[in-house]
Amino acid sequence: MRQIVLDTETTGLEVSQGHRIIEIGCIELVNRRVTGNHWHHYVKPDREIDSGAFEVHGISNDFLQDKQRFAELADDFLSYVAGAELVIHNAAFDIGFLDNELALLEPTAAPLQECCTVLDTLRLARQKHPGQKNNLDALCKRYDIDNSHRSLHGALLDARILADVYLAMTGGQTSLGLDAEQGGTANHEQAEVQRIESGQPLPLWQVDANAQQANREYIEFLACQHDDPAWK
Repeated sequence: MRQIVLDTETTGLEVSQGHRIIEIGCIELVNRRVTGNHWHHYVKPDREIDSGAFEVHGISNDFLQDKQRFAELADDFLSYVAGAELVIHNAAFDIGFLDNELALLEPTAAPLQECCTVLDTLRLARQKHPGQKNNLDALCKRYDIDNSHRSLHGALLDARILADVYLAMTGGQTSLGLDAEQGGTANHEQAEVQRIESGQPLPLWQVDANAQQANREYIEFLACQHDDPAWK
């Protein structure tokens, strides 16, 4: 089973007010195992970012000036997610923004749910923990997942954290052992379930070169901004 844990950052909260996507981060799971096939891009929105949104994610208009527009990324994005189950926290928000971007293409593209299914981890968490806080920070605390490095929101970072939360909520990460004596096929029924909350070290996830470069550019940009008196 192929799943894509997805998160976005946007210029503001309301797509009805013309707000746009500025970052998309995706983590691939295959049979409940994290792969190295991640997808991450910053997106030029062609509109200003609300001050409230900037305080949440720290992504500025200047940083996005040389980034690609969604229309330039759409084919690659749709090819990446096609046929997968999208795992999203508060899916209505992200799907609403993504469908809006698809509708703005020329020619327009079909809504995401015509090529993917969607699992909303917020709805799942509310079913499992009724009457409790179920935002991502609360779920990290509940499932003992370290998110201390999350000072600002970021689509790829939040997708990584959500992948851990989702696997913990639904029984842990499956370890698929290959049995050479059985022709190298994975025995799914006897797969060992590794619980994240058991205290075992989490796997190191390799990020592709494009994502690493985008992250380096963003960190360098923030460093320059902090040296600018106008930032303070």
